[in-house]
Amino acid sequence: MSGGPGSRWDRRSSGNPWFDKPLADESLADEALVDEPLVDEHCRGAPAEPLRRYVAWYTGYRQRGVRPARHRGLPSPYLTLIFTLDEPLTMLAHPDPGQPPGEFGTLLGGLHCAPALIAHEGAQSGIQVALRPLGARALLGLPAGELAGIDVPAEAVLGGVCAELRDRLRAAACWPARFAILDQILLRLAAARAGPGPGSGVAPEVGWAWHQLLRAGGAMRVSALAAGTGWSGRHLTSRFRAEIGLTPKAAARVMRFSRARQLLVTQLAAAPGPGGPGPGGPHRLADLAVTCGYFDQAHLAREFRALAGCPPSQWLAEEFRNVQAGAWLAEGAWEDRTW
Repeated sequence: MSGGPGSRWDRRSSGNPWFDKPLADESLADEALVDEPLVDEHCRGAPAEPLRRYVAWYTGYRQRGVRPARHRGLPSPYLTLIFTLDEPLTMLAHPDPGQPPGEFGTLLGGLHCAPALIAHEGAQSGIQVALRPLGARALLGLPAGELAGIDVPAEAVLGGVCAELRDRLRAAACWPARFAILDQILLRLAAARAGPGPGSGVAPEVGWAWHQLLRAGGAMRVSALAAGTGWSGRHLTSRFRAEIGLTPKAAARVMRFSRARQLLVTQLAAAPGPGGPGPGGPHRLADLAVTCGYFDQAHLAREFRALAGCPPSQWLAEEFRNVQAGAWLAEGAWEDRTW
C-alpha cells in the first residue's frame, strides 16, 4: 500500500460499503477534538546503503489531536511493512474484498491492484517500510508472489523479531534513531538468510524484466520483455507472477498509475489552483496522461477509478484536505532508481 495516514473522505459512493460508510463521529468531528497539543509528523528516511537493493525508504508518522480520518492504501510497486508504535492499524477494507476488516500491531502486504481502506480516530503512529519485490526473498525468506493481494500480521512471516523491533522502536527518541534500529535488524535478517540454496535467488530473467518495467515507468509491452529474456510470453508471465505477485502487464499498470499519481501530486504542490487544491484543469490531466503512457485523459481517469476507487480530482481533494499530508506526499519521488 502506497502512502500513510491520510485525510477525511467525501461522501461520493465507491461501490464498496466499507469505503462508503461514514465515520462514526463525522458530524461531530470538530467537537470531538480535545484540547491537547496537535501532533502531525511525517518523516522519510533512506535505509543503510547495503539495504537499498531490498528497501526503497522508511516513512515514520505520528498524529495526535487530529480529526478522525480515512486513507486509501493505493497500489504501488512496493510491498508494505508497517510497525505501529502505539495504536493498532485499523483496516476497514483490504485489497482482497474477501479478507475481513481487523486491527494490526504489524502488517505485511503484497503487491495489489485495488485500494485498501485505513482509519484512525484522531491518533496513530508507526513506521512504514517500502520493500522492493525482488528483495522479499532476502528479507522475508519467501517470494513476494506468496503475499500477492493480501495483508497479514508481519509476525506470521518474520516471527519474534517483530516484538523486538517494536520494543526498540518505541524506546527510541527520534525518527533517525528508529530508522537506524530498522537498519540493524533488517541487515541482520538479510545476513541470516544469505547463502546458496534452491530457490534462494530470483531468476535473472525476472529481475531484468522488473527493472526494465521500472525504468520505463510501466510503458513497455510484455512481448518486448519476453524477447529480452529469451522466454515465451506465457513462461515469462508465469515466472514473473510467481516471484512478484503480479503479471508483467498488471505490474506495468500499477507502475504507470503510481507515476501518474506522484506527478499529479507534485504538480499540484508546485502550483495549486486559485480555488484551492484541485487537478489543475483538464489540460494538465491530458498532458499527464500522455507523459505516463495512457491513450488519453479518459484512459487515465478510468485507471484511477479502477485502482484508487475514485477519479483523480476526488483523490486529490481527499488527500489535500490535510496540508501536512499533502506536503509529505509531494516530498518523495516515485522514480526510485536504486536497486
